[in-house]
Amino acid sequence: MRRNFSILVAIWLLQFVNYVDRVVVGFAGPSMMKSLDIDTATFGIVLSSFAFGYFLSQIPGGLLADRWGARAVVIVGPLFWALFTGMTGFVATVVALIAVRLLFGVSEGLSNSAAYKLIGDNFAEKDRARAVSVWVTAFAVAPAITGPVVGWLLSSYGWQEVFLLLAIPAVVVAGINYALIPAERPAVAQVAESGTASSFREVLREPTLWLICGAYGFWNVAYWGFLGWMPSYLALARHIDIKASGMLGGLPYLLGLVGGVAAGLIGTRLGRRGRPYLLAGAYLLACVALYAAFASATLAMSVAALSVAGFFIYAGLTTYGTIVIDLSPARSRAAYAGVVSTAGQVGGILAPMVIGYLVKETGSFGSGFAFMGAALCIAAVCALALAPAAARQRESVAVGAMALPEA
Repeated sequence: MRRNFSILVAIWLLQFVNYVDRVVVGFAGPSMMKSLDIDTATFGIVLSSFAFGYFLSQIPGGLLADRWGARAVVIVGPLFWALFTGMTGFVATVVALIAVRLLFGVSEGLSNSAAYKLIGDNFAEKDRARAVSVWVTAFAVAPAITGPVVGWLLSSYGWQEVFLLLAIPAVVVAGINYALIPAERPAVAQVAESGTASSFREVLREPTLWLICGAYGFWNVAYWGFLGWMPSYLALARHIDIKASGMLGGLPYLLGLVGGVAAGLIGTRLGRRGRPYLLAGAYLLACVALYAAFASATLAMSVAALSVAGFFIYAGLTTYGTIVIDLSPARSRAAYAGVVSTAGQVGGILAPMVIGYLVKETGSFGSGFAFMGAALCIAAVCALALAPAAARQRESVAVGAMALPEA
């Protein structure tokens, strides 16, 4: 258990720094748009460029983790995040900004599947939902902290200096991963070595793969719309200043932290059969909360509704992550997660760009909220369709999970 605890601490810090570097552009958006003289549609392309780079590297990152081991990937990856986060502070044109954000997305995407592999290979099935819920808290804590801190930094310094400062934590986390994550056990090394081209073809034939891809892809429309545009929505539509939007923008992520942990506890009790229903419910309730956020008459009501949306969006993230680990073949776990993440990033690519375009054309964020809500409804349908398939696959997945001894 001590080994597992050190792994969980390492991937939590990995994800925390990953998301701080990732979401800072959303909080810095109004300052960057003013400084570089770009409109909402163009800034939507900037946000989507990260998602496109992230999309490109999901499967390669999974194959690398299965072949060479997750430890190597999570040590080297943050060094590239540091490089491209720092380079963002030096850009002076929109083209350069898009290029750097794309490369930053590639570097972050390489290590995503490795975290799934580390949990799946080192935690027993009964412990995975709780392990994922702890890991996912970093997804919420990072933007919750980033909002107030970046809001304060932007009011004191320029956005360029903020990106330069945020390159430092990524270097630190690479060293922490080197110290805390032990070398793979022989059984894990054998699994990684067997990750050949034939095993990847087997991954693509998994019956549940494309359903979870659909659920994750449409969820990502809402997630990346929420992550990329929520701070700017508060500043541009609700007319609060950058520092205040950073403070208020952190509240939905704090409630998202609670939602992620709650979903882990509930998912542990429900087991593999019940988790798709939990996932669908979280998606539908997030949709309702997003509608309430836009329709609210006051800023306080809107922030409260956004916080409820954050609760259910992150509850869905915890549940989805557990389902992926449950259903993935043991010897190709990272590759399976990489395929799902690749499909999911289609939503991440489209959402910021489409929302930016809709806001520009309509002059209102209402169309953007409607776009996110519709995507969540489709994601819920995919999750419900996954339930009988997941139940049928239970026996074969359980046998695959026994391929490795418990830590």
